Amino acid sequence: MDLQLATQFIASINYINQHHSLETLGPRDQIVVIPKQEADQQEVDPHPEDVFRAAQVELAQDLITKEQQIELLISVLPGLDNSEQDQERNIRELEEELKVAEAQRQEAIEEREETLAKLDTVIRSIRRP
Repeated sequence: MDLQLATQFIASINYINQHHSLETLGPRDQIVVIPKQEADQQEVDPHPEDVFRAAQVELAQDLITKEQQIELLISVLPGLDNSEQDQERNIRELEEELKVAEAQRQEAIEEREETLAKLDTVIRSIRRP
């Protein structure tokens, strides 16, 4: 899940990096246009302001949704509200339940084998006309 969040972060930063508008931040700043053949990286492809802002909002909402999904998963993890002793006690109780269930399963297997043996005896004792 956190890999997906990291991927979304990278995709969001990449989108913003490639599609931001070319603006100066101060009065002395200049926008330098690098010809394509000299550029080491892809050139900036500014999107219209409304499209860029809408995409930013959508990317932010996606990141928030993913973070909330992670928080939900964390909140349902066992043991967050239990001490180590409580967790160990729960494990012992589950082990006991598992032993009981396994014993019941073994009894059912033995009963099935006995029933099959009786059924086989009955079937073999029936004579064909």
